[in-house]
Amino acid sequence: MNAPKVTDLDYINFLVAAPRVVSCTEAARVQPDGPRRAAHDALTRLLKRLEPDTTPLWREAEQHIDRQTGLLIADDSTLDKPYAHKIELVHRHWSGKHDQVVSGINLLTLLWSDGDDAIPCDYRLFDKPVDGLTKNAHFRAMLDTAKARGFVPRYVAFDSWYSGLANLKAIRAHGWEWFTRLKANRQVNPDATGNRALAECAIREAGTRVHLKGYGFILVFRIDTADGDTEYWATSDLTLTMDERERLAGQIWTIETYHRGLKQFCGVERCAARKARAQRNHIGWAIRAFLRLEHRVERHETTLADDRQHRRHDRGMVAQHHADPAVPAKTMCLEDVIDGAIGALQFAPARPAALELDRGRISIECQDRLDSLLKLGHICSPRLPAKCG
Repeated sequence: MNAPKVTDLDYINFLVAAPRVVSCTEAARVQPDGPRRAAHDALTRLLKRLEPDTTPLWREAEQHIDRQTGLLIADDSTLDKPYAHKIELVHRHWSGKHDQVVSGINLLTLLWSDGDDAIPCDYRLFDKPVDGLTKNAHFRAMLDTAKARGFVPRYVAFDSWYSGLANLKAIRAHGWEWFTRLKANRQVNPDATGNRALAECAIREAGTRVHLKGYGFILVFRIDTADGDTEYWATSDLTLTMDERERLAGQIWTIETYHRGLKQFCGVERCAARKARAQRNHIGWAIRAFLRLEHRVERHETTLADDRQHRRHDRGMVAQHHADPAVPAKTMCLEDVIDGAIGALQFAPARPAALELDRGRISIECQDRLDSLLKLGHICSPRLPAKCG
C-alpha cells in the first residue's frame, strides 16, 4: 500500500494560508510540484480517512497553557450552513449572529485564557440525534477531561445556557469556582423568607449573598446596562469584589474573539463535505490552524486582521508565480523565516531539517512539509538566496 501523499499538517498549513476559498480543489492547486504531488482525491480521502480526535489539539495547546491559573471558558457557536440540505451534523440551532434559529453545526469549545491569550484546549460537536448527548452533557464531559489533565483554573466561566444545577454541582465536585450569568427567573432565597425570582429581589451592584435553590449560597451582582437591560452575574466565590467581577466579565469576551477569528480567518464554516467524519476533521484542523495564528499574533504583537492582510499579500505573489513561473514567489528575510516558519510549525513535531540562506544555515527543528511552505510563499526558496535578507 502506498503511503498517503498528504497529512493533517498539510491541510492545516493550507487553512492558515487560504484567503477565502477553502476546498480540496484549491488545496490541490497549491501543492508543491513533484512526483508525489497531491491531487484533489488525495485531500478528499484525507478528510474521510483519519479518525476525528481532539487529542492532537491538546498536545499542541498544552505547551502554551498554565494549568494552575487562568480561566476555563466554555461556550458554543453555530457554524452557518444555510444551504446544507444533505450535510451530516447540520441541525437547527439558535444563532446570536442572526438572532434567530438557523441551519448549522453547533461547536462547543473549552478555552483557556489568562486575559490576553485565547487557547482552545478541547471541543465537542453537537449531534444529539446520533449520539444522544446534549450540550450540557458535552459541557460536563469537557470539564471531566480538563480535571484529568490537571487543570486548576481560578474560575470556570460560561453562559447562562450552562448554568443548570447539574453543571454547577459538577464544577463544585471538581473543587473549582464558577462565574456565569443567571436568568432573571432563577429561584433564590435572599433573606430566609422563601424562594422567589431574582428579578423580584433587591440585588446590589456590589453583590448580594443569596441561597440558590437546589445548590447553596452564591454571590449575585445586578448590572443595569446602557440599553436598559438588566444582567445578573453570579459566582460561587463569596469573596469576589465588584472590580474583580468587571475584570472577569471582560476576560470572558476572549471566547467571542476566538469564535470570530475561527470563522473569518480559518475557514471553519467553508467545508462542503457531506460526511460527518470529514466535517469533524475539517473543524478540528481549523481550530488547530487558529492556534497557530494565535501564536503568531502573540509573537508579533499584532491582530488577526493585520496578520491576514500580510498573508493575503504573500498569496498574491504566489498566484503570480503559478501563472508565470518566471515570476518568483514572494521571499522573506531571515527574521521572517524565524518568526513565520518556526513559529507556525512549532506545534507539530516532525523531522528536523535545515534551510540554506545567503546569511547561512538556519536549523528548523519543527518542520513539516517544507515544500508546502515554499509553494505557499511562507518562506523563501533555497534556490533564490539573493532574494533573502
